[in-house]
Amino acid sequence: MKAKTILYWTTTLLTVLELLLGAEWDLARQHTAVTVNTHLGYPLYLLRIIGIWKVLGGIALLVPGFPRLKEWAYAGVIFEMTGAAASWAAMGDATQLVVPLIFAALAMASWALRPQSRTLEVLFHSKKHA
Repeated sequence: MKAKTILYWTTTLLTVLELLLGAEWDLARQHTAVTVNTHLGYPLYLLRIIGIWKVLGGIALLVPGFPRLKEWAYAGVIFEMTGAAASWAAMGDATQLVVPLIFAALAMASWALRPQSRTLEVLFHSKKHA
């Protein structure tokens, strides 16, 4: 049980760190973020939108409670990371899709390892006893 908890928090903290660091890069329009965004053909205003969602997703994954919000945050991370990988693949740069796929795998591991108190089962279980 202890190993599962350590793995959960390790994968979760790495996911949240990536989200918050990525949000800082996006919201500050750091040179690397602008260069990548432009290279992939996305408009620059997308950085602000994605940056805000990354901050909110990172917070959602850390705060206790809100299991439904956590499910959406995990889905958002998977959409963002697999979308990034697909964007790199579409540009013909297969070497760049490894990192987003690693972060997608970390997010999936975090989701799979999360404690029962952070799952939707808590919502359904509480409704049965209400």
